[in-house]
Amino acid sequence: MLDQTITDTVADAAARPMRRSPVATTEVQRLTEGARPALQAHFVALPDEDRRLRFGAAISAERICTYVAEIDLTRDAVFGLFDDTLALVGVAHVAFSDGAAELGISVLPGHRGRGAGRALFERAAEHARNRSVSRLFTHCLAENAAMMHIARASGMDIVIEAGDADAHLALSPASPASVTGEYLTDRLALFDYALKANVAALKGINAGLENA
Repeated sequence: MLDQTITDTVADAAARPMRRSPVATTEVQRLTEGARPALQAHFVALPDEDRRLRFGAAISAERICTYVAEIDLTRDAVFGLFDDTLALVGVAHVAFSDGAAELGISVLPGHRGRGAGRALFERAAEHARNRSVSRLFTHCLAENAAMMHIARASGMDIVIEAGDADAHLALSPASPASVTGEYLTDRLALFDYALKANVAALKGINAGLENA
């Protein structure tokens, strides 16, 4: 069941004009169990056509809730990008199986055009590499221009057949530098979120005082 407050916040974020500064991987953090309501709200906030492109078919809000509830966060990894109001505006889901990792990415309309998808991709690929996965792949509709752009820009090998696209990327073996880099990225992402949370809280206090 969706949390209406979170849903409203993310819906507002979808329509809000984006800030123009580019997104860095240090803004992308790994999501934990407590983020499921925000994850549901993110997918529900996607326009119908974007949902179809993300999941490969039309999908209802109820089915999204089931999908999110069934994600195994102890096996898979889900990464998120939060805006300045702490709305979840970008998501990368990395599903692991048989030495490979499948990636799905979504970004709310108001937050595209500044590298959010690319930052999510890089963070997901780094994590998969450090999990000793040799191959990262994504399966999407060939008409999914945003995902196809990320795949091409990331050097993935792409095969298109019957309206579907499969893209594959060979990952380098993990190294001490890559593991350390991911650890530092995790710490910086947590700091970024804490900073946004403090700023949002101060804005809320100031708004309350102005309305008093």
